[in-house]
Amino acid sequence: MTTRSRPDRGVRRTVLALGAAGLAVIAAGAVLDALWLLGIGVWGVIAAMLIELVYRP
Repeated sequence: MTTRSRPDRGVRRTVLALGAAGLAVIAAGAVLDALWLLGIGVWGVIAAMLIELVYRP
């Protein structure tokens, strides 16, 4: 089992926060029927996935 260093935890926390915020904005956009909120939320989730894909320790 490997231990994660401090920068890995920071990136992981950032990815989780960005993904959760994106999902929350998507849910708010769906409830309010606002496409611009859905768009912002989707781009947030996409950014979180790209960070996770690019940053591989």
